[in-house]
Amino acid sequence: MPEQRGRTAPRSLASRVWALRDAWRVQLWPAPTLGVVLGVAAGIGLPRLDAAVDERLPASLATHLFGGGADAARAVLSAIAGSMITVTSLTFSLTVVTLQLASSQYSPRLLRTFSRDRVVHGTLALFLATFVFALTVLRTVRTAADQQPVFVPQLSMTLAFVLALASVLALVGFLAHLTGQIRVEAVLRNVHAEAGETAGAATTERDDTRTDRPAPPARPPSAEHLMAGSSGFLVSVHEEDLLAAAVEADAVVVVEALPGASVVAGTPIGVAWPRTAERFDAETWERLSARTAGAVTTGFERTAAQDVAFGLRQLTDVAVRALSPGINDPTTAVHALGHSSALLGELCERDLGPRVLLDDDALVRVVLHRPDLGDLLDEAIAQPRRYGAGDPAVLARLLVLLDELAWQVRLPEERAAIAGQLERLRTTAGAQAFDAAEADRLAGLAGRVESTLAGRDRPGE
Repeated sequence: MPEQRGRTAPRSLASRVWALRDAWRVQLWPAPTLGVVLGVAAGIGLPRLDAAVDERLPASLATHLFGGGADAARAVLSAIAGSMITVTSLTFSLTVVTLQLASSQYSPRLLRTFSRDRVVHGTLALFLATFVFALTVLRTVRTAADQQPVFVPQLSMTLAFVLALASVLALVGFLAHLTGQIRVEAVLRNVHAEAGETAGAATTERDDTRTDRPAPPARPPSAEHLMAGSSGFLVSVHEEDLLAAAVEADAVVVVEALPGASVVAGTPIGVAWPRTAERFDAETWERLSARTAGAVTTGFERTAAQDVAFGLRQLTDVAVRALSPGINDPTTAVHALGHSSALLGELCERDLGPRVLLDDDALVRVVLHRPDLGDLLDEAIAQPRRYGAGDPAVLARLLVLLDELAWQVRLPEERAAIAGQLERLRTTAGAQAFDAAEADRLAGLAGRVESTLAGRDRPGE
């Protein structure tokens, strides 16, 4: 159980920064908007530079710049602007089709993974920047018919030509990237990587040598319920704010709702009780309730900000969708379970379970419930076991998952969680009409899990 002391603990700050970064990265508009702004700025500033250095450009440089007249410049810029807005529309359409495919073929919860794709963001930004730049420069080109001195911004025209070439290459790269990203292998790899990042930001490394870990305090009968201030999914808890509120009220605050849980305004998300007094006075309780509700952020969708189980949920969704009668793709389900096994192994190296926050005097002030290995294991196994009960390959992969995890766990309660899942798998397999060979294989795999848990296959044990 990780702990945090004081009001300015770096772990809380890192967690908040990660949450903000995660929320920003899934937005599709920032990079294209920045591209539009840069395109306008360059389209206004560069022609002015052209006008200032027009007669002073060295001949060696001028020969490599745009050498056409005003009419040619306008034709080129018009062609670039027209083609780029068409290509941008095509790119946006392909992106939407990809999102629809990901939602229907894999899981609606994978849309966040696709919407944070930096290649998509960068490609749209380049296309829009090129379009806006060409359009802005076009207004500065003057011909003799304009009854003004002829002006062709050579530097700007050359940059527009370079941007157009870069856009063509970006389009080819975007199409190649898109065809790779919609492959199930790439989808699972990206989900796995994002889940690993979340685990690194929301948890600390496991240290089994520590013996001074504070235990969550027992809940007294006088504990009062803390209510959610808004409805939605629990996205994040601002630990510093919650700790400060508990210290001010001289209270112990326990947030029982897990990250990613659905909460409803006006219903309990936790409890609190005074550390020394019997009950809170009305003013203290009202202030503590308000500050606690303000420290808990909810959203309309589940995110990876502090939710270490979200990646497993996405992988499980892919496996369950692959096992549906309409798709019937157990191979994909087995592949997804392989990633779930690897992710669970990584999570075994992190501190899981309740997170205890201490004040400057080393007193327990806040307890944040977090999923333990048993919760995560159930997230990864329960539904694939139910929906893949009739496929021996799926049940075999689930047993192999338990065996792989049994080699990595160290605590008795973690082994007990694996043993519990093993018994449930045995019950499920025993209820199926498998032939003798399939039943023997599953029985052998189950026995191997038991042997690993008992330590008989481990060198030196």
